[in-house]
Amino acid sequence: MQTHSSSTVAVKATKALEELLDREYATVEEFHRALEQNGTVLRGANPSHASLQNAVRGVVDIVVETEDDTVEEAKEHTAERIEAVIEAVESGKREAAENALEVLEDDTTVLTHDYSSTVIEALRLATEAGKTVDVYVTEARPRYIGRKTARTLAEMDGVEPTLITDGASGHYLAECDRVLIGMTSIVEDTLYNRVGTFPIAAAAREVGVPVTVVGSGSKVITQGFVFENEYRAGSEVMPEPAEGFDVSNPTYDATPVALLESVITDEGRELF
Repeated sequence: MQTHSSSTVAVKATKALEELLDREYATVEEFHRALEQNGTVLRGANPSHASLQNAVRGVVDIVVETEDDTVEEAKEHTAERIEAVIEAVESGKREAAENALEVLEDDTTVLTHDYSSTVIEALRLATEAGKTVDVYVTEARPRYIGRKTARTLAEMDGVEPTLITDGASGHYLAECDRVLIGMTSIVEDTLYNRVGTFPIAAAAREVGVPVTVVGSGSKVITQGFVFENEYRAGSEVMPEPAEGFDVSNPTYDATPVALLESVITDEGRELF
C-alpha cells in the first residue's frame, strides 16, 4: 500500500484469500467464518481504499450469502469469485486507460502526481498508437513514489518524463496541456488521492490547465462509504528526531470535483 496503486492493492488483497482454499474446515459455516474474519482484516488494512473494500467484499459477501452444501463447493465458489473480482478490477483499469486516450493527443505535455498504474497504462497505449507525450512527474513526497513513475515512463518509447519536486508543479503547469492523475476514490463530490493532489488541482484551475482523473469506476462511490485519512510516521518526512515541534504526515488530501475538468472510468468520460 505504500508503493503500489490502489488497483494493485485490491488485486493482491483479493488473491490473498486464496490461502484459505488450502486449509481444512469441518463445515461450510467454519469456512465462512474464516473467510469473513480474513476479509475483515484485509479491509481493515486501509479503510480508505474503495477498490480494496469493494474487491474483498465482492468475494466474501457473495460466497457467504450462497448456500453451498459442502466445504469443497464453497471453496470452488470462492475461487470463482476471486477470479471474477480480479478480472473486473483489471478490466476496469484497462478500459479506463483506453478511454483516457481521448484526452492524450499527439505531441502533448501532461503533469502527473504519485504512481497510478492506470495513468501509466494510458500513456503506454498512447505511445503504441504512435503518439509522443512529455510528462512532468512530481516526486510525491514523502515516500517519493513519483520516482517509480518516472523510472517506469523512462522505459517507454515516445514518453519523455521529467521528475520535479512537488513544490515545482505550479512553475511547470503553464507548459502543460493537461494534468492527468489517478485516484484512490471519489466519494460524492470529493476526490481523495495522494496528498499534494489538491494544491496541484487548485493551481491548474488558476492557470487554466484542465485536470483529468482516470481510474476504475469501482472507485467512484455515491453513498455508504466514509473516507478515513491515514497519518503515517513523521520519520518519513524527517528521519532525525523532531525536537520542539511536531511532524504531521497525512497520506491523502481532499479535492473538490469542481476543480476537475473530467473523470474518466471504464464507463466513459464525465465532464464537470
